Amino acid sequence: MIKMIALDLDETLLNTDKTISEENVTTLRKLHTAGIKVVLCTGRPINAIWGYLEQLGLTTEEDFTITFNGALVIQNTTKDELAQSGLSRTDFEPLHVFAQENEYPLDILDFEQVYPVADLKPSIYQKMLKAPMTFTPTKFDDLPDHLFSKAVMATDPETLDHVVATIGEDLRQEYHVVRSQPKILEFLAAGMDKAVGLGQLLTHFGWDFDDLMAFGDAENDLGMIKAAGDGVAMLNGQPEVKSAANHITPKSNNEAGIAAYLQEKFPELLG
Repeated sequence: MIKMIALDLDETLLNTDKTISEENVTTLRKLHTAGIKVVLCTGRPINAIWGYLEQLGLTTEEDFTITFNGALVIQNTTKDELAQSGLSRTDFEPLHVFAQENEYPLDILDFEQVYPVADLKPSIYQKMLKAPMTFTPTKFDDLPDHLFSKAVMATDPETLDHVVATIGEDLRQEYHVVRSQPKILEFLAAGMDKAVGLGQLLTHFGWDFDDLMAFGDAENDLGMIKAAGDGVAMLNGQPEVKSAANHITPKSNNEAGIAAYLQEKFPELLG
């Protein structure tokens, strides 16, 4: 029995213009009111998606969000941390050397702000993110000695295609490397993805992955799609995600594909 619905944002819950369709809002609010947990899963911090949480009514003491692609599980209203994991500055040294040698940009994020690495090529991440986060350009050697959530390479798709094609196996062993958007390549702790955070949240409620339905479209959604009792790929999703999914939505993200699928699965709750 599905007790929790996990939702990626870009090209999944969100339309291409970064809004949530009214049909998706109405459907998810009804299921939330009926007692099914609705959990947004994103690479962003919670303050960057607060408007979406309010729009969906995910503001009770039992509502949580998976942020930083699984590295932080946070209670929505109190901002209390249920689980947190990440990387140290030392852990990013091989990646910094790789970026320096190849003249790639790099942004390193903790759980509060972004540090564009100032001794590397300028990044387009701040322009792309368009979120209320602090960006503090900092040389790599001057980064604070605390826990970080991930690193991001943000540049043109052709450059990232080259990075993906040429990155060595040593770095792939060191980090979980995922392409979350055409212009964004993310470097997480090895083994870290959205399924890690969802597993911790399911355990908190005394449930397991059989109780989870997960929606996604891209490479950074594969872990939760594969782990969920019902992994659902968007009609507009990447071929690899569709192949891994149990089901595919009947419509795309721009046609309220999530609502269309949920109405098929929960007719007794959605009428």
